[in-house]
Amino acid sequence: MTLLQTMPTDNPATVLTRTRDTAHIARTLEPHGVTLGRWPLYGPVTPGLPSPDLLDRYRTEIDGLCDRQGLHLVDVARIHPTDTPEWQEQAATARATFLEEHRHAEDEVRFFAHGTGCFYLHLDDHVHAVVCEAGDLLSVPAGTLHWFDMGPRPDFAAIRFFEKEDGWVGDFTGNSISGAFPRLGALRKDDR
Repeated sequence: MTLLQTMPTDNPATVLTRTRDTAHIARTLEPHGVTLGRWPLYGPVTPGLPSPDLLDRYRTEIDGLCDRQGLHLVDVARIHPTDTPEWQEQAATARATFLEEHRHAEDEVRFFAHGTGCFYLHLDDHVHAVVCEAGDLLSVPAGTLHWFDMGPRPDFAAIRFFEKEDGWVGDFTGNSISGAFPRLGALRKDDR
């Protein structure tokens, strides 16, 4: 289930809101154009499941969303842990890249079919850390400053939606703000 933790940009140690109440989360994010939804889960996502098969499981939901929002391209971003040095290097590189504040020219729409990831939304003078888990569908408007943490041992599969082929390309701000906020592991530890 989704978790929201809100902190002021000038004091990341101060927690203004911490909730798993999805209605409260949706109300908090809605004024900024961010939407949170849920889709049913259709079976486990294992490393051996081909991405086209994963997309086929959600074909009805995918086609409906694409029709409603004018989205034309769909793919799967996924990382499943192994103990190989190659995987560790790939995971560390991917994590480091998206931990930097950036924005996109189009909406960032993601459905988590498996695992967990955290979107940090820099909205006005607050940072809203939205921990997405399997079943969560998050849509972040174009131009929204944010960063993403997949955790120290990434394990997720997310269906991504785009209007254009380069829709996922980030425009990085160079702002070091992301380094001041708790990472995904710390956010989840506080919840146990």
